[in-house]
Amino acid sequence: MPSSPSLPPSPTHLLPLDRWAAPTRSALVGVFTDIDDTLTTEGAITPDALQALGDLKAAGLAIVAITGRPVGWSLPFVNTWPVDAIVAENGAVALLPTADGRIEKRYMQDAPTRIANFERMQAVLARIEREIPGAQRATDSPGRETDIAIDHSEFVQLSEETIAHVVALMRSEGMHATVSSIHINGWYGDNDKLEGASWIVHELWGRALDDELDRWAYVGDSTNDQLMFRTFASSIGVANVARFVPQLEHLPRYVTEGERGAGFAEAARAILSARATR
Repeated sequence: MPSSPSLPPSPTHLLPLDRWAAPTRSALVGVFTDIDDTLTTEGAITPDALQALGDLKAAGLAIVAITGRPVGWSLPFVNTWPVDAIVAENGAVALLPTADGRIEKRYMQDAPTRIANFERMQAVLARIEREIPGAQRATDSPGRETDIAIDHSEFVQLSEETIAHVVALMRSEGMHATVSSIHINGWYGDNDKLEGASWIVHELWGRALDDELDRWAYVGDSTNDQLMFRTFASSIGVANVARFVPQLEHLPRYVTEGERGAGFAEAARAILSARATR
């Protein structure tokens, strides 16, 4: 995980993309991106966001989606989106497209640890649903292997007070807990989006992300992205990040004018325009 001396100072306000220096954009080797409400709009990837992924990949950049979504939910997209990998369940498992059309799955934890943690997590999930009125497991829960998720904004609307109650219960059970734009995720283990990013860069390219933080961008939209916002100087929030700004300790450095998929496409254009003029 990147050491604290290498981290840029947290911004105190969001800058428009035109303040993102062209030499920095042109020097990028890759882009990490969240999925829900960053690539997707109303639950589906938009044509402009999909085209933006393809354009970035065609320009030679590495593309990795890092999401709190489960591995099962992510499977259909690995071979249909132009990405090098999807790192699911907040950094715990990676899905890699292969040359022959198969999908390779890699885990951060070994199998005995995953099995033991799964049983513990199911007990916590049952407790949450039993003790917190209105709390329901996310509809994508059957595809989860290394975490649990409570829906707060996808199909169920929970108050901020209830969300905080769920987070507190998860943490009281010794779990990590984080809030995305749609779910509250909890898990056992040291993984998070940043650990997942470092892990996949080493797995795929044999390099240390610590050595090239300034050559990667991250695009996201919510509170579970703030460690990435804190770490990457080229961190971009799509415009709908405004919903979470009051809850963010670490803001993205830049913000797009467009929301969700349109915002991601805007960030991609900013990167590609700088590369075209270098």
